[in-house]
Amino acid sequence: MTAPPALEARGLVKRYGHVMALDDVSLSVQPGEIVALVGESGSGKTTLLRTFNGMVLPDDGSVFVDGEALAAADFVQLRRALGYVQQEGGLLPHWTVLRNAELVPRLRGQADADTRAHEALELVGLDPATFGARWPRELSGGQRQRVALARAIAARPRTILLDEPFGAVDAITRSELQSAFGTLVAELGVTVLLVTHDLREAFRLSDRVAVMREGRIEQVADPHRLRTSPATAYVGALLAKAGVA
Repeated sequence: MTAPPALEARGLVKRYGHVMALDDVSLSVQPGEIVALVGESGSGKTTLLRTFNGMVLPDDGSVFVDGEALAAADFVQLRRALGYVQQEGGLLPHWTVLRNAELVPRLRGQADADTRAHEALELVGLDPATFGARWPRELSGGQRQRVALARAIAARPRTILLDEPFGAVDAITRSELQSAFGTLVAELGVTVLLVTHDLREAFRLSDRVAVMREGRIEQVADPHRLRTSPATAYVGALLAKAGVA
């Protein structure tokens, strides 16, 4: 029996006043797949991402996670089941690195939360003995993002949502984090939906790329097909502007 998509959106519509944030958007992400959402600011990338953990409720359409409709979901449990990393990391400043990494396993009642947090920190390249007792303010931007990623994977979710996770760091740190992320995802075998404005990053990290514009998806394809067969003039122009055409 074929497994259902890890993430699926069908005909999503979302309005904020007179602004159409999502305009009949459909997308599916298969188990173990990495899909990047790219587009200019205001294209609907983050809005679409957040429909999958219930942080945004669509006005119309349906959302499914592992084949289950979100309309009937317990959103608290859903958010604990999905890994989530936002651009600034969102670490709790009054908690140590280790306690931040333990957050989701503890919320899920996993007795081995401490062990899981240690393992997650090691997976993202931070020695728990060195960094575990530090405060977020004592870390570099890249280190804070590594802790945020550790927190997202500590409970070993099947799916991770990433919203511009490397956007707030310098170019060298960004490249290092991308490399670490690629290794990590390969090791864990998780499904990933990644929002990024950086087409080079999307091409480097993802299996498929969904190009969004004004709340709609212009094209979904693997990087090679996007380069060789852009579906619209906008997709071609966007790739050319980013220097990846």
